[in-house]
Amino acid sequence: MLITIYTDGSASGNPGPGGYGIVLISGRFRKELSQGFQRTTNNRMELLAVITALEALKIPQSQVLVYTDSQYVVNAVEKKWVLTWEQKRFAGKKNADLWIRFLKIYRRHSVRFVWVKGHAGNTENERCDCLAVAASQSADLLVDAGFFIENV
Repeated sequence: MLITIYTDGSASGNPGPGGYGIVLISGRFRKELSQGFQRTTNNRMELLAVITALEALKIPQSQVLVYTDSQYVVNAVEKKWVLTWEQKRFAGKKNADLWIRFLKIYRRHSVRFVWVKGHAGNTENERCDCLAVAASQSADLLVDAGFFIENV
């Protein structure tokens, strides 16, 4: 069965408070996830949304279709840039911690990406945006340790 995932990431100030929103759909089942962080970037939240969504899947080798408005994520995967970065041990690349984590979970499934224009009326993308923004404004913001390590 195909699992459809919608993701979005947000950061106010970029860097600043941020969050991600996820909608997972499989048949008649639907699940929403979100989390906020004290200080992070939009790209980190876009990527972390995809990672978290894939990590939430319980069945290995799932057929997955990910809709995201992040050209950063879509291009890195679909154009295989991330594989080149991996071969070069992510030298000089931002978000290496997340890309390493991404590749580990990405390889457990059969994943395709579809880029959607943000803020263009796609119902599920808009829902993810609302979840991400609300998470970034919540009272229980986490620390994005990877952001701090990278920017020390």
